[in-house]
Amino acid sequence: MPQHRYGGPGALGSAKGDDVPLWALSWGPPTATVHSRTAKVFETLGDRRRAAAMYGAATSRPPGTYARIVALDLVAQAEMQAAEGSVEEACATWGRAIDHMDGVQSKRTRKAVGNMRRDLSRFRTRGLRCVAELDERARDLLSDRR
Repeated sequence: MPQHRYGGPGALGSAKGDDVPLWALSWGPPTATVHSRTAKVFETLGDRRRAAAMYGAATSRPPGTYARIVALDLVAQAEMQAAEGSVEEACATWGRAIDHMDGVQSKRTRKAVGNMRRDLSRFRTRGLRCVAELDERARDLLSDRR
C-alpha cells in the first residue's frame, strides 16, 4: 500500500503483523476505519473534495458486512458532494447509502435519511429527476420503519 502525503492509510503498512485490538475491529477493517477518520479530519478542515474521496474509500469493507457503517460513510460522502454542488453525484451516492440500509435498524441511519431529505429540499426547485426519485425512496424507507 503506498504512503500518502497526509500519513493516512498508507501508514498502516508499517504495523503489519501487529494485533488489532478487538474494540478497533467493531468499525471494520483498519484501513477502512482510517479512511473514515481521515475523511472527518478533511471535513473539519473544510476540504470537502478530499473528505468525499476518503468517505468513498472508507466503504471498502467486505461485501455484506458493516452495512450501517458503510451506509453512514456513503451519506457523509454524499453530503460533501452536495455541498460542492455535485447534486447528481450526491444523489447517486445517497442512493447507494439507502441500498446499504436495507434491513438495518438504527436511529443514526434513520436520522441520516431525514437529514438527506432536508438537504435535498434546496435542490427540489431545480426539477432534477434524481432528487425526486431519491426523495421518494427516502420517504418510503422512513415510512417502512415506523
